[in-house]
Amino acid sequence: MLIEFARRRVMVAGAARGIGRAIVKAFAERGATVWAGDVLAEEIAPLASRAGSGVVHTAHLDVTDPTSIERFVATAAGDGAIDILVYVAGGVRGQTAQPIEGVAPQDWNAIVDANLTGAFLCARAVAPGMKRAGRGRIVTISSRAGLVTSLTGIASYAAAKHGQVGLVKQLAQELGPFGINVNSVAPGFMATSPDYERQWASYSPEFRAAFAEHIAMRRMGTPEDIAYAVMFLASDYASWITGQVLPVTGSPLV
Repeated sequence: MLIEFARRRVMVAGAARGIGRAIVKAFAERGATVWAGDVLAEEIAPLASRAGSGVVHTAHLDVTDPTSIERFVATAAGDGAIDILVYVAGGVRGQTAQPIEGVAPQDWNAIVDANLTGAFLCARAVAPGMKRAGRGRIVTISSRAGLVTSLTGIASYAAAKHGQVGLVKQLAQELGPFGINVNSVAPGFMATSPDYERQWASYSPEFRAAFAEHIAMRRMGTPEDIAYAVMFLASDYASWITGQVLPVTGSPLV
């Protein structure tokens, strides 16, 4: 199976680290013009480059700010449309598990805004152009926590990821008549950012040593594992797949 994205404009929201960075690289290597956005401007700048027949542009993007998103999309789309949106932004925003009575509303909102509202705002911004073009792909990076419970123990994170899965299904129904597919990839745990590195470090040595033994494939996942799943869902090979969540966890999901 040869997957290429020549002449495709791709927007990756949340591209500075880990999974987002791997997705940017994978699209560029397959010929896409990639617009990589993140609020971490200094970290994202080095991604700007040429890779084979593809090219990566970087720009500041705050997924909680509609104006920032609209400006980013207008620049990336130029006189055309975004062909593919990949929404990676989210995470736990530096938070740790708290009893529900100890969760401040602003902390709840910070996680929901980054993981769910931002996905809505980005989809809203690219949809008109995709409708005019009569085709498009939207892929979100949700989480195993959007299908079961979260290893983070953070209620707002699990709720936001479950909400993102619901958004994907509803948008798939709404946008399907316009030739737009909407799907999600749900990764298993991987320590791909400072927050998740801290989470991993909080586990006992015994837990960490045994973690991979509880994965059917007997290894931890990598950002590239997620990027490859996104490549498929964004490609023409997935043209009749929409409203689906693809768990990429190395195990049957139970």
